[in-house]
Amino acid sequence: MLLVAGVLLWSLAHLSIALTPQVRARLVAGLGLVPYKLAFSLVLVLALVMIVAGWRDAGVSSLWVPPAGMRHLTLLLVPIAVVLFLSARMPTDIKQLIRHPQLTGVKLWAVAHLLANGEVRSIILFGGLLAWAVAEVIVINRREGARRKPPRVGMLKSLLSAAAGLVVAALLLFAHPWIAGIPVMTHG
Repeated sequence: MLLVAGVLLWSLAHLSIALTPQVRARLVAGLGLVPYKLAFSLVLVLALVMIVAGWRDAGVSSLWVPPAGMRHLTLLLVPIAVVLFLSARMPTDIKQLIRHPQLTGVKLWAVAHLLANGEVRSIILFGGLLAWAVAEVIVINRREGARRKPPRVGMLKSLLSAAAGLVVAALLLFAHPWIAGIPVMTHG
């Protein structure tokens, strides 16, 4: 199944960096940093293409029908997940509270989608990416050891970063039918 292969490729490519740093070092030494990063990016793009194509090709086979209220909870959790995801690369004091905001955002996004979807393909995609994000945090924490908090950036920068995350979340909500082929809001 293409969806499973895409999730596995995504997960293994990311985990390989933390689990086999000597392999990465040899590849960088042999290829050069820029060609290595380009090749790594191409692997991730391939994984995303496989995930999207696999998602669209997978039949809609439900294991259960989630209660209607779960969709509302998902609509609340996903914007928080997007803010967390983006805060890893933006100036924000969220990093004072959360060691891995990007991976925490992925985990929250995955859980939110699992709450609202009982389809087999959803369990493969969101459950697979949740498992990857949990494993990634464990591996990174073991590799890096004790946490060192970054310097504070202040309330204004934190609020601006959160606002940017909410704008991106709104854009994703609008684009969801084109990204996933499923409208988030249904009328009637």
